[in-house]
Amino acid sequence: MNRFLYSTILYLLSPLLIVYLAFRAIKSPDYRGRWGERFGLTRLKSTDLLIHSVSMGETLAAIPLIRLIMQSHPELSITVTTTSPTGSAEVRKAFGDSVQHCYLPFDLPWCVRRFLRQVSPKSCIIMETELWPNLVAIAAKRGVRLMLANARLSAKSAAQYAKRPKLSRPMLQRLDVIAVQTQVEAQRFIELGVSQDRVTVCGSLKFDLSITPERLANAKLLRQTWGRKTSPIWVAGSVHPGEFDAMLTAHRQLLAQWPDALLIIAPRHPEQFSAVAEFVASQGFELIRRSSNLPVTATTQVLVGDTMGELLTFYGAADQAFVGGTLINNGGHNPLEPVAMGVPVMVGPNHWDFAQITQMLADAGGLKVVASADELAANLIEYFAKPELRLQAVNAGLAVVEANRGALQRQFLLAQYLITA
Repeated sequence: MNRFLYSTILYLLSPLLIVYLAFRAIKSPDYRGRWGERFGLTRLKSTDLLIHSVSMGETLAAIPLIRLIMQSHPELSITVTTTSPTGSAEVRKAFGDSVQHCYLPFDLPWCVRRFLRQVSPKSCIIMETELWPNLVAIAAKRGVRLMLANARLSAKSAAQYAKRPKLSRPMLQRLDVIAVQTQVEAQRFIELGVSQDRVTVCGSLKFDLSITPERLANAKLLRQTWGRKTSPIWVAGSVHPGEFDAMLTAHRQLLAQWPDALLIIAPRHPEQFSAVAEFVASQGFELIRRSSNLPVTATTQVLVGDTMGELLTFYGAADQAFVGGTLINNGGHNPLEPVAMGVPVMVGPNHWDFAQITQMLADAGGLKVVASADELAANLIEYFAKPELRLQAVNAGLAVVEANRGALQRQFLLAQYLITA
């Protein structure tokens, strides 16, 4: 498949994009507006630098880099795009009106051309893995300098690229700078046809996640307002359909030993908020939805985290965490977020998107991999029964984070080269 065929298929499927947005809008109010942005139809100002940060996880990793660029180059105008409401909320919370923000249009050529014609960036930084053939090709044709920051490339993704060399190779070769997380991933890019001098191993920006004292203090205050200072609390964060039942099964086993235990279950996608609440209620648990603003009481067993931007605070208010997307065939989410908030973490076996980070944390003793609800429950119970072991895991995880900081400065230097070239 080449880019012409790819674009033709996208045009033929474009009516389904409307159906997709309508379906998401039924499930989540956050998808009910701003459709024009998805097709490049909104009015935008020209900008010096375009940064695309996809969803919440990539945005949290990008925020320190964006702040450093803004501090070092206050003369630059910046546009930050995302594709999800969660990412959009993080951009607005972090930067307000100091950057121009919108959703990145679908990768239809006419949408991308209109978008780039309006924004007219001189440089573009794309976070992690969000590579779109038309965006890259049209930007490069317009003379935009392109950087892939905090780049990840799993063996699975590399194999998919290798199957479509006529589409993927030109796209990858148009990137001027690739700041890759590991040497293994660097080699994968090179094997796919990227020139070695364009690939630099920098480590992961996720190790430079900035946790403010205010956020930690707010997390502890939140726990106090629940009246659960000594009760066992754990978070099931970024969980997906197919994992909800396992979380409740593990929590039921925990409640058998600690009747005052509290589970905070936070679905990955907002459209699952109501479905999770209904499922929890159907299983006989006493629950509160965070969005209801009702108080957590002594008898509350499950708090449904159905708000945006509070997951880090939930981690900081808890004693343990499970990071979802790992008991199903998904690839997982960032385990460093709970670790950085001082919480030992568990994940399922399907964590290939964060394979190296997971391995580093597991080797140090700050993370455990569990394959079932029973294993999850057993580990929860062990750490609640032996707080000294839990503290060891917390310290081990924090040590890994601290030892691997520095990617921010390395990637900033590459970004600065791109901006000033």
